[in-house]
Amino acid sequence: IQLMAFIEAIEKAVGREAIKNFMPLQDGDVPATHADVEELAAWTQFRPAMPVPDGVTKFVAWYRDYYQV
Repeated sequence: IQLMAFIEAIEKAVGREAIKNFMPLQDGDVPATHADVEELAAWTQFRPAMPVPDGVTKFVAWYRDYYQV
């Protein structure tokens, strides 16, 4: 999932737009990453199936309930 899509999911779940300050890449920033988790999935017989936006929504709901926010 791309970073902006993740941020948009958080914004939607909390009902508030994030204040974004776009900056040039900093030393140590990585412009792109990729993880191949096929071996882990084969080893554990587990593959996440929940879409990220749904997971973010559920996490925010849990957080608000747990911390009474």
